[in-house]
Amino acid sequence: MDKLALHERVELHEILTFKNLCLTKAATMHGLVGCEELKDILERDVKEGKHHVENLNQLLKERDVVS
Repeated sequence: MDKLALHERVELHEILTFKNLCLTKAATMHGLVGCEELKDILERDVKEGKHHVENLNQLLKERDVVS
């Protein structure tokens, strides 16, 4: 198992924060739009965003920080 340097862990947290924000926005907008094509795009974005967030969380849990 590879270990993360502290700066890598911080960068992963920043990416995770950004992905969570994008996921929240897409999920909120999905309920507000009327266009079915746009709803489909947002629905796919939410699904993929959840997958990305899960993967990033798992990566952070599995990797220790190099001292």
